Amino acid sequence: MGCYDCCIRCIGAVPYPSLVATLLCYAGMALFCGCGHEALAQTEVLVETYFARNIQDYAVMASFIKYFQYVIYGLASFFFLYGILLLAEGFYTTSAVKQTFGEFRSTQCGRCLSLTFIIVTYILAFIWLAVFAFTAIPVFFLFNMEQTCHKINILAETTPSINQHAWICMDARQYGLLPWNAMPGKSCGMTLASICKTSEFHVTYDLYIAAFCGAGITLLALFLYMVAATYNYAVLRFLGGKGIR
Repeated sequence: MGCYDCCIRCIGAVPYPSLVATLLCYAGMALFCGCGHEALAQTEVLVETYFARNIQDYAVMASFIKYFQYVIYGLASFFFLYGILLLAEGFYTTSAVKQTFGEFRSTQCGRCLSLTFIIVTYILAFIWLAVFAFTAIPVFFLFNMEQTCHKINILAETTPSINQHAWICMDARQYGLLPWNAMPGKSCGMTLASICKTSEFHVTYDLYIAAFCGAGITLLALFLYMVAATYNYAVLRFLGGKGIR
């Protein structure tokens, strides 16, 4: 067999859906973990500088940020290993194996393992759907903050009196970032508009958007995993029913 034929057979044995899903999963987790880690650190700086005077007011939030950053480390390691396992499972169950070897070398244990991966991936997809929704909360808060600042700037240009826009505020306590007894807990008027012009705000906003996109890419990768693994398992079951082992 020539080199060309060997290359064609090797290329034909690649589980492309699983490979694409693995690349998407790694890219999404890199965005989510890297940007999410830095966004949480910037959030603590933003709240500490502009929304809370007493350290006790944001101590709970700081502890949550610290522990969630450790969770991010664990997620990165877990999905790295799980992506390798799913890709290896894709090589085992893909229909390209049949074209390469002329038959399926499938066993009952192999089909049981494939079914286990499908169930675990389904569970992870539902969990990650909740994570994806959760990452939208800080994006929604910062988006509202930016829009409020834009409204204040428009009013500042059209009305000479500061009282016309001093009542427009963003309250971090309403979003659960701070307890209700935190002082000041909110920022209003031109003070709020000046916060929106700081580098801390723009960096935090961009990082949360990137983390949100990363969570979405990871969710898409899990759905691709589910489709590919379910199809491959169905093929294995069909061939098993035909007596092919």
